[in-house]
Amino acid sequence: MSDTEGPQRTVICGAGPVGALAALYAAKRGDDVHVYEMRDDIRTVATAPAGLTKSINLALAERGLNAMRHADSKELLESVLKDTVHMHSRMIHGRGKDGKVFQESQAYDTHGRYNHAVDRAGLNKRMLDVLEGLPNVTLHFNHKLTGANFAQNVAWFEQRRPGEKITAENRPKEIEVSFDFVIGADGAHSATRFHLMKYANLSYQQKYIDKLWCEFHIRPTTENGGFAIDPNHLHIWPADSVMFIAIPSSDGSFTCTLFASADHFASLSKDPASSLPQFFDNHFPGVTPALIPQPDLIDQFERNAHLPLISIKCSPHHYAASVVIVGDAAHAMVPFYGQGMNAGLEDVRVLFEKLDSHGVYSPPPPVPSDSPSASAPPGAEDIPRSQRRANALAAYTTQRVPDAHAINDLALNNYYEMSSHVSSPVYKVRKWMEETVSVWMPWTGWRTQYTRVSFENQPYSDVIRQVRRQGSILAGVMGVVALGAVGVGLMGVRRGGGMLSFMRHILGGPVN
Repeated sequence: MSDTEGPQRTVICGAGPVGALAALYAAKRGDDVHVYEMRDDIRTVATAPAGLTKSINLALAERGLNAMRHADSKELLESVLKDTVHMHSRMIHGRGKDGKVFQESQAYDTHGRYNHAVDRAGLNKRMLDVLEGLPNVTLHFNHKLTGANFAQNVAWFEQRRPGEKITAENRPKEIEVSFDFVIGADGAHSATRFHLMKYANLSYQQKYIDKLWCEFHIRPTTENGGFAIDPNHLHIWPADSVMFIAIPSSDGSFTCTLFASADHFASLSKDPASSLPQFFDNHFPGVTPALIPQPDLIDQFERNAHLPLISIKCSPHHYAASVVIVGDAAHAMVPFYGQGMNAGLEDVRVLFEKLDSHGVYSPPPPVPSDSPSASAPPGAEDIPRSQRRANALAAYTTQRVPDAHAINDLALNNYYEMSSHVSSPVYKVRKWMEETVSVWMPWTGWRTQYTRVSFENQPYSDVIRQVRRQGSILAGVMGVVALGAVGVGLMGVRRGGGMLSFMRHILGGPVN
């Protein structure tokens, strides 16, 4: 393609939420945008692939919202937010030593901030509707990326017909597409990344964890909606090696996920009718039959796929001036922090901030006052646009790779917090101390890890550094408190329960 200062021809591979947002950012900057999606149009319900019409709910957090704010589309943000459910807290479910089922609410944030439960398909459809209304965006569905020459800026796509069986004799028609710039947002099994590996010296790490997941559904209590459990919570049944969660939908239902080892799934699959209800009663009390009738529970387990969980790290995320990967294509992660989509949407914001600040768009578009300056560096007009783009992509990789690796690690570690730590006394003490410092001594800059990840836009790699620093300080403080508690306990023995009173205050309940 030409290196003139006219509109760039930008090709987006993948029409999911991350790819759609990238297309919107590029279109708002005047690019000639072409979006290629391997599957059918998700808005075509009659022909949409299995799985894409399900109510797969996601937690839309500050990073994702911030990326949408910067997309210069008030219509999109408003339409998305009006169909979300606010999740202010976790609701921990379990069974006490007395055998009674209990639930305990744990607020996410001392300042009342919350996440938004959003239907993935609904979000995706709204984004595609916005794109379809833009004159410089063309959507190409049923187009599979089969080849790319990132040195010559040309790619090849197979044009597929929905439902058509592909054989050696009946190959789809292949088309050739020229481009200035490719953004690969085509998921964990990215074709863009596969072809990028042929050009960039790309380090790549793929890991499957010893957990599978299966989706379940809690139905609304009435035909017009109605929630079976509190809708303003992410519901968690933690049971160490296994876990069950439920996320609300605006129609009154809950999308639920069972996480367990492959061995657990294999054992349950032998005879679900007899083993599954007992397994749920032992590990997730109150789910069946109260929320999911046993026949429905068994049917969903047998009918829905048992899928693996993958974690991917790679570097770099780009090659020269021609291609960059974002979202799951660059850093697929396990879902335990609810940051997969949010991190992908944030990728788009950071990417275009780099393109703006390196003068790829001249003059740069107006940006909100809280963004880094989008003005081109002095003398940028004398540098060919392709070189400016190459410089921007290199800067993007430098900044984003450490953050992508950091959130991958945080997501893996958060499984243990969700599945066991949330119900431990040590976790409650630590959370209480962190939140107390945050509220009463804000000048310290002290915030919990969850707050930094979910309610702020601080780079993920900075979050890890700050949390480690806080952890070192907190360990020292808790050591002092422990020594003090021993003294108080000794005094309590003599005076009648001082230590127990102290522990009740800290843990918020009776101490046995």
